[in-house]
Amino acid sequence: MKQLLATAALGLLLSACQVVGPDYKLPDKAAVNRGDLQGQIAGEGNNVVSAPVPADWWKLYKDPRLDELVRQAMASNTDLRVAAANLQRARFQTQQAESAGGWSLGAKAEAQRLQESGEAFLLTEKVPVGNIGSVGITTSYQFDLFGTLQRGIESAQASADAAQAAADIARITLVADVVRSYTQVCAANEELAIANESLDLQAQSTKLTQRLRDAGRGDETQVTRSQTQYKSLRADMPRYQALRQAGLFRLSMLLAKPVDQLPAGTGTCAELPHIAQLLPVGDGAALLKRRPDVRQAERQLAAATARIGVATGALYPDISIGATVGTVGLLDDLGTAPTNRWGFGPMISWTVPTNGARARVHEAEAATQGALAHFDGVVLNAIRETQTGLAQYTAQLQRRDALAEAGESAKEAAGQTHRFFQAGRASFLADLQATRTYTDVRAQLAAANTQVAMSQIDLFLALGGGWESGRTHASQPGKP
Repeated sequence: MKQLLATAALGLLLSACQVVGPDYKLPDKAAVNRGDLQGQIAGEGNNVVSAPVPADWWKLYKDPRLDELVRQAMASNTDLRVAAANLQRARFQTQQAESAGGWSLGAKAEAQRLQESGEAFLLTEKVPVGNIGSVGITTSYQFDLFGTLQRGIESAQASADAAQAAADIARITLVADVVRSYTQVCAANEELAIANESLDLQAQSTKLTQRLRDAGRGDETQVTRSQTQYKSLRADMPRYQALRQAGLFRLSMLLAKPVDQLPAGTGTCAELPHIAQLLPVGDGAALLKRRPDVRQAERQLAAATARIGVATGALYPDISIGATVGTVGLLDDLGTAPTNRWGFGPMISWTVPTNGARARVHEAEAATQGALAHFDGVVLNAIRETQTGLAQYTAQLQRRDALAEAGESAKEAAGQTHRFFQAGRASFLADLQATRTYTDVRAQLAAANTQVAMSQIDLFLALGGGWESGRTHASQPGKP
């Protein structure tokens, strides 16, 4: 009884020991705490508003076909399946860390026909051959003396959180790729239609130039120049068709299904997805909380900090309390008093630390400094990507607006020239040229609209929204 009480007292004493290694705390000097990164990220007049970024930003386009593409991609994309498998593995690693230490139980039973060595028992004669058996049950409780196991759990949990953030990164990247590919298909179809109009107009211009030449009112140089322009326009047609097919093939890969099984109308979409409101971009503080790569880097820093404690704990002994109950002897006598055995008491194991063990502590400390530097870099890059995306989006909008004004002027000029032609005050060739000029500006405007749409997607990707809607209770059991 005295030994039992002494062992229990030792356990209570050990449980009160200090946890080794530093407790994780976000450093005050971390870039994420900088005040200049917390405020607004967009000024006035940039066609954006500091409103919260919606979780499902692609629904701002109000395009049911696009919504269906995203939904199917979320359900079957191979990158998301890989990310989900990595997350599940990280969670099992956490369970493994949580099950380390504490109580353990073992059982063993064996039987054998045995010839023991007589000299092993200080006998000169031969020991008889016998049927020997043993049955035993052992149990032990390992005390987390210096919190080494606790630090291991903290590291595993932080790594699992980082894996969750990686899955969120894969999700927002997937959404952006789906929207971008769909936009590419729509843009290619729209630009192809305008290019066909330009080609038809150039064909009419070439025929008219040939008739004027045949009538003696033109020369061969004008005909050759017109034919060259026609051939140049015709040579550009496959480019739009290739862009359309590339977009469809990309969607096929993202949704993991054949092109002919994509939602109806995907391949014939001829109008760009359009957001009829100011883009919500939030502020810097919300951005840094929302972006999963920032959260991933912060969790990696937490895991690296916990690993310092794991490495430090290896310098100290492990103490546990164990008990054994069993029976060993001749098979016929198993379970009788002479064969029964039991034991109870503390067990101490300690590997004397070497220079290599201490070097591992310093290695973990250096890894933590590297993780902090990486975290700061991710934070600064998040702000840079967002500011760059805003600048590019603003520039593309300005270019599109300028081309829209040019398009209005070209349209007005084409209308005036056509009225003059109807009144006999302008030639048919001049009418064709004015219409072709207007069509060329329309083509430039269509390309500019495509660039604006792509810039919107890049901006939403930089803002880091979209992963919230993709989470399900199946992918994150036990959490809301």
